[in-house]
Amino acid sequence: MLDVIEDTRNEFKIKLTDNLEEEIIGFLNSKDGGNIYLGVNDKGKVVGLNNNFDLLQRKIKDKIISNIEPSALGLFDIEVLEENDKRYLKIVVARGLEKPYHIKGMGMTPDSCFIRVGSSNEKMSESLINQLFRERTKDSLKNIISPKQDLTFLDLKLAYREKGFDIGDNFERQLNFYTNDGKFNYIAYLLSDNNNVSIKVAKYTGEDVDELEEYYEYGFCSLIKATNRVLEKFKLENKVFAKITYPLRKEQQMYDYNAVREVIVNAIVHNDWSNEYPPKFELFSNKLEVSSFGGIQNEFTEEEFLLGYSAPKNPELMRVFKDLDIVEHLGTGIRKILKKYDKSIYHFYPHFIRVSINYIQNEFEYDNKKSQIVYTDLDLTKVQEGIIGLIQDRPTITQSEMANLLGVTPRMIRYHLKELIDKNYITRIGPNKKGKWKLEIDNKN
Repeated sequence: MLDVIEDTRNEFKIKLTDNLEEEIIGFLNSKDGGNIYLGVNDKGKVVGLNNNFDLLQRKIKDKIISNIEPSALGLFDIEVLEENDKRYLKIVVARGLEKPYHIKGMGMTPDSCFIRVGSSNEKMSESLINQLFRERTKDSLKNIISPKQDLTFLDLKLAYREKGFDIGDNFERQLNFYTNDGKFNYIAYLLSDNNNVSIKVAKYTGEDVDELEEYYEYGFCSLIKATNRVLEKFKLENKVFAKITYPLRKEQQMYDYNAVREVIVNAIVHNDWSNEYPPKFELFSNKLEVSSFGGIQNEFTEEEFLLGYSAPKNPELMRVFKDLDIVEHLGTGIRKILKKYDKSIYHFYPHFIRVSINYIQNEFEYDNKKSQIVYTDLDLTKVQEGIIGLIQDRPTITQSEMANLLGVTPRMIRYHLKELIDKNYITRIGPNKKGKWKLEIDNKN
């Protein structure tokens, strides 16, 4: 049995039905979005599906993409789950920002516009349809014209190819890179090879901004490349400390990188780019802070936000980040962060959100004694530290991706990979194209 019931946010279905689009539209037009479970009966018992799951997922994606408008790209996710050896699907639907969503080709009428009411799907009244249409966001990124029109997308296309996508002549249009009058929009601008967007990481010597120690600028390139460089910087800054009391050893990092990674990605994907202010990343001697602009959407309270209820401010960006595995599943970021840190790390302001995470203490308890922490020395070059960090974050990463993210040549990557393999710090499992890297460092300590 599932631990949820059919209500305003959850719908159970034994199998895929012809009215799936109507259910999706109902959640898109609702305040909170919702979840549709396929392979679950009305009582919440998992009965499972006998379908080819790859084929079924493609069919569902095609129905949503082809039969709903405005586009729902970036607003839904599909997960394969299992309970008692029975597999079922969970379709996660976010609240849309371009209401009213409706059946494609039928116009905005009560017969094509639906909304979730309680545990059922209801037709919308004409007055509600007109009200939502008047309130539809006019300054969404896809409607803002790019300040440059001579855009190229070589880096983005390379990233898609490395993930196994077929890149055709319709690539930019499939990603909604055009305004209604056929010009490149701000989404295209952010993801293009050359733009004027710069993401900055500041590192200070103390606990405030009085003395700047280092300043890094990642930008003027595809937002995907800039994001990966910021993530790599925070991975390299996350020093590993160890307390050694022979023959025992305990290690601890400055901060939980997986949680911080979610904070960084959320700040970039959900930032209000329409005001042209990028997120801000700061490293202090005792904490890190990440600030994103835009604040909480008006429909949500702080409590609802911390429970994970929100809608992607930039669904087109979310779609690209999810395609490239930078975002795993829709709506899980906040919950992942709060598994590691208390909700007090979030600070809400009218026009921005700041996350402040304290580092570990300079001392920590071990074997009932206190001892000063020392930095672990693995005898690695800077490039090798970067390679180790990338492998830890993504074991399937390719050599070309490493070279791109670390700003070195593929030849240098091959040289350092050989060094790391010879030192037995890493091993390669499987074939070159479909294999993965494995860290052996833990086995050496």
